[in-house]
Amino acid sequence: MALLLKEREVHELLDMPLALEAVETAFRQLADGSAVLHFRQRLHIPGKSYLHYMAAGDSASGTMGMKIYTSSKEGLRFLVLLYSAETGNLLAMMEGDTLGQMRTGAASGIATKYLARGDARTVGIIGTGLQARTQLRAIAAVRHLERVRAFGRNVERRARFALEMTELLGVPVETAASAEEAVRGADILVSATTATNPVIEGRWLEPGVHINAIGANFPGKRELDDEAVLRADIVTADSREQSKLEAGDLIHAFAPEPERWDTVTEIAEVVAGRAPGRTAADQITLFKSNGIAIEDVVVAGRVYERALERGCGEQVLLWEKERTPEA
Repeated sequence: MALLLKEREVHELLDMPLALEAVETAFRQLADGSAVLHFRQRLHIPGKSYLHYMAAGDSASGTMGMKIYTSSKEGLRFLVLLYSAETGNLLAMMEGDTLGQMRTGAASGIATKYLARGDARTVGIIGTGLQARTQLRAIAAVRHLERVRAFGRNVERRARFALEMTELLGVPVETAASAEEAVRGADILVSATTATNPVIEGRWLEPGVHINAIGANFPGKRELDDEAVLRADIVTADSREQSKLEAGDLIHAFAPEPERWDTVTEIAEVVAGRAPGRTAADQITLFKSNGIAIEDVVVAGRVYERALERGCGEQVLLWEKERTPEA
């Protein structure tokens, strides 16, 4: 039997405190070697959809799993499969849109916890879609925010975003007329866009700012210009090796000097205390989020446990052996 959890149920079961705890745990497990990670692979039929798949194992909880999803003109379709590492049994199948938004926000929240200044109070965010919402929710959980400035290309959507997030967070969220206006003076920056070309320029950055760049996970896409990357005193990523394959921001900025890759620290090492984070108030810090499977697997494990406690979901019978009729 496998537990089937639909999007509505995942939404009800997964809150931001749980996502933050799970992702921080996932990073610690990466650092101590108790997590096994396979990077995202992409299958593309020219002119048609993409199929993306990524897997990880969590020896601490005895689970392993995979996120598999398609992207096309019709949108994205996510599915997370959670297995018992001991028996190989399929424990759960869950629709993964909400889960992905929450774990991505939580990853930035954990990076902000360890890298942003302790007195950081203002956020500038570029992008006003679903991912932007969970970014702000996670950051608000780890810092006492006083002001947010948000910019998105669609005027009506950014106004709606500001209104909804002000009500949700209890923090004034204002609209910015440009990306530069959102960036200038911010203590924490977030880029959560589908942009191909940079939306944040290095010349806009203030000393001491922390940046979470989450949108560009194809080598041909960038949210930060070269100067923004190169001005960072500390560059971290959820995975250095996956960044070499996908993080267009870093790939482009480091192309003239490939040795700069050696200066990229994995956020797991910072969380575990094995690498320094911010050491001075005026340092610029950058977290490049690609999205790695161990985040999905550990969060999915927490959702599965909570679903069992609350009796949520539908048990589905799979691989039932056919009975041989009696003679």
